Amino acid sequence: MKKIVLQFLFAFIITNALFANPGDTTWVYANNVQLNYYNNFDTVVTFPNGSKTYRNILMYFTLGEYNCPPASTYCHQWDYTVINYVLTSTDTTELSRLITPYANTGVPRFPSTWTQRYVYDVTDYSSKLQNSAKIRILYSGYSGGFTANIKFAFIEGVPERNVKAIQNLYRGSYTFGNPSNPISSNVTVKNFTAPAVFQSAELKYCITGHGSDNTTQCCEFASHTYSVMLNGSQVAQQAVWRNDCGFNQLYPQGGTWLYDRANWCPGDAVSKYSHLLPGLTASSNYSLGVSFDTYTTTGNYGSYTMDGHVVYYGPYNHTTDAYLKDVIAPNNFEWHFRENPSGSIPRVKVHNNGTANINSLTFNYGVKDSVFQNYTWTGTLSPQADSTIALPALNTLLNISMTASSSVNTFIARITNVNGAADEDTTNNIQRTNFNNAPNYPSKFVIQFKTNSEGVSGINMNPSETSWIITDMNNNTLYSRTNANVNTTYNDTVNLPPNAFYKLAITDLGCDGLHWWVWDQNPSYGVTAGYLVLKKIGSNVLYPMNGYSYSGTYNNDFGCGYSQYFTTNTVSSVGLTNNTLSQLLVEVFPNPANSSFSILVNKLDAGDKVEIYDVQGRKILDKKLTENVSEIGTENFSAGLYSVKFISSTGAITTKKIVITK
Repeated sequence: MKKIVLQFLFAFIITNALFANPGDTTWVYANNVQLNYYNNFDTVVTFPNGSKTYRNILMYFTLGEYNCPPASTYCHQWDYTVINYVLTSTDTTELSRLITPYANTGVPRFPSTWTQRYVYDVTDYSSKLQNSAKIRILYSGYSGGFTANIKFAFIEGVPERNVKAIQNLYRGSYTFGNPSNPISSNVTVKNFTAPAVFQSAELKYCITGHGSDNTTQCCEFASHTYSVMLNGSQVAQQAVWRNDCGFNQLYPQGGTWLYDRANWCPGDAVSKYSHLLPGLTASSNYSLGVSFDTYTTTGNYGSYTMDGHVVYYGPYNHTTDAYLKDVIAPNNFEWHFRENPSGSIPRVKVHNNGTANINSLTFNYGVKDSVFQNYTWTGTLSPQADSTIALPALNTLLNISMTASSSVNTFIARITNVNGAADEDTTNNIQRTNFNNAPNYPSKFVIQFKTNSEGVSGINMNPSETSWIITDMNNNTLYSRTNANVNTTYNDTVNLPPNAFYKLAITDLGCDGLHWWVWDQNPSYGVTAGYLVLKKIGSNVLYPMNGYSYSGTYNNDFGCGYSQYFTTNTVSSVGLTNNTLSQLLVEVFPNPANSSFSILVNKLDAGDKVEIYDVQGRKILDKKLTENVSEIGTENFSAGLYSVKFISSTGAITTKKIVITK
């Protein structure tokens, strides 16, 4: 009865429109604004006149940032709700919703040029996106710093099914848990009349919880359930919750980005729930409502922000139609950030757009200007279902990684056959993505792994909640470090066969990585920092991992896990993509820091040292470095700004700034 409407279609939206024939795709540009404070940001837009049909209408929302005036508070550093509406002369309809990230200055994922694309399939709202209409961005932020840019791609063709009508049910924010004003007094049962012509109906319901009461921190941090009541009977039930924020593709962030929340995660798009309304007939009268579980509290009250509307559909337009919806890997698109750069096995997502089961699919795939491969998948893909399919290993991906070239490459995948015959609609059977290759390491290297103090059963209790494993592309385990002790440094030498792809996967059961700022800011929790780096055999030289410079796992702030694909070579100092071993790189993290911070040096020689100075130029610390990652306690530091000077044995100086908060 319930499914998640995945509105952001990842690589499809970036590339599929490019394959339309000339004139098949119409671009419409809408809002381009600075979101400076809580407000409606409106733009009147001229859309197509409705004389053509569109296979897909895609809404691109690009979030960016700008520099706020001096002394501004929380400039682009808070998780605010952004709701996008279309306003016609007769009604208002929510198109999409997202939550801004903790885009803190100093977090390496957020340089001044940072942007993030959110892409939504808004094909169901084609009747609203015609002629002149107003696009509204409701920004619920009490500080500025973000920019918003919206454009639409109208891709001509036949949609999965035609929408016959849309009726609004609820729109607004309502407190939850107040016995004197229960949510049921605002979210009431409504009476509707179904249209004269339609085949099926679904309730599209977008709901997010915000605020915090004194009992369970509802509604942001507490899970509650609603029921869909059709003619007085329950036809669906849904928990308002996201339990995967620690796997956020937009990471690391500042703030509490990895805490699970009421159907949202900081920096992520918000998906609509979709509930089938069975038994409705043409022109019939019916009642519809949403009933929440019983809950009361006192004092502060949280709230739910919701938008619900009924969409009436006509019949499906195809019997057999496979839709190549996405390429998960290889792909540089930011919503597949955790999965890329990938290994030698491409992964694609296919949707069944028709009414018949799909039992076989033939793919043709490869890297542009190289040899393509064919593969026939067999199984069962039910109507309106998605399936992620792993294609056989593509040798070209291995060859590209082995050359250590940092150039951007192009991957192309096509569906050439469905159920042993041609597809009814071939316009949605192709995908093209840009990608970077995975790094190439020597076949023998050291994994230096320092566990933090978090154990599976509690602080300072063995075993550690963090582990790592190396597998080949057939998921065979080759090396691992599991059931490690807390607060312990391990130096494990791995020796892998050359000329092959491998995957290093780190798992953290607590979903807070090896080093998270919350533990630094709260020493009473007793959590010390950990890290994982890759080292050259017999030296203090680090190999780069996916991340920034040589900080490996994004300064070890990776939430629930981290993956690194790589190839191997027998040469001990092979070229490494995007970095050279001769380049000295120094990093200081976390920044700001509280009880301690770490200094990471990718190339360390005997005689290297660090000096730390306060803003008055007084030397606070003078220390020789013997490890690539050195932890510095701040017990002798006052709150303020400090200069960290790394002085190499040759006299070269690299200076970093760090803020100490106490």
